[in-house]
Amino acid sequence: MSETTVTVESASIEASSCCGSCGTGATAAPATGSAPTSVFQVSGMTCGHCVTSVTAELKKLDGVTDVAVDLASGRVTVGSTRPLTDADVAAAVDEAGYDLVGRLDG
Repeated sequence: MSETTVTVESASIEASSCCGSCGTGATAAPATGSAPTSVFQVSGMTCGHCVTSVTAELKKLDGVTDVAVDLASGRVTVGSTRPLTDADVAAAVDEAGYDLVGRLDG
């Protein structure tokens, strides 16, 4: 299977397989920068479209500065200028069509 690179919200994504809805599978590099970060586990993501949807909804939250999705593990790293509540993150992930399993960083 050939590999392609897709750029989503300033994250480089390596593709090799997909659920079929968009033609890409994806992983993204971890979030970088000096903003505080929180790590969450999200279930149901299978492709680049999933990454784009979750990223877009999380970036709508007040204070979010950076989002990085590791599709293979389902981990989502969110940089923010303020603490994020699990309820706010769960609502954003739900709006994107996926399930927040929980916070991984405490």
